Amino acid sequence: MQRRQPLPRLWLMTDERMGEGLWDALGRLPRGAGIVFRHYGLPAAERRRLFERVKRLARKRGLVLLAAGGDLAGTDGLHNRRRRRGLSSASAHDLRELKAAERRGAHLAFLSPVFPTSSHSGARPLGRVRFGLLARQARIPVIALGGIDKRRARSLAALGAYGWAGIDAWTGDQKRKAVPI
Repeated sequence: MQRRQPLPRLWLMTDERMGEGLWDALGRLPRGAGIVFRHYGLPAAERRRLFERVKRLARKRGLVLLAAGGDLAGTDGLHNRRRRRGLSSASAHDLRELKAAERRGAHLAFLSPVFPTSSHSGARPLGRVRFGLLARQARIPVIALGGIDKRRARSLAALGAYGWAGIDAWTGDQKRKAVPI
């Protein structure tokens, strides 16, 4: 990722639940969007093979690719890990974690869950007001994550969201058009 290139406002967080829907989700991302490749539960060799396929597609389509966990080469940056060069992002669920991300030098933070979500069932969502209070205290761009759809993403922009990310928003029956905020 070149320094002059703006940070993506739209993100796909990958995981094993996506199955073959991963490829449809990747196809829905507009040029310049971002991917955080997770797939933590896969065996190492299988995870590397899948990552290489995603990386080829990301390069071909002009998508920004971050790797979470493990040793995956050829990314634009890392998620939840510090890197000397390239983009660095962090997960945050409260003010303490947002400030820790800033101290670590993260370029952006994924703040979640904003709304109830199947990927974190049982987790207490932040809601609009708490999300807004936290996002406005951050010194780095904040990406809204958790139960986000087009309508909710737009409403969060006024509260300080730089962009939004999702898993289910890009897959399954929820074939939403990607809309930047």
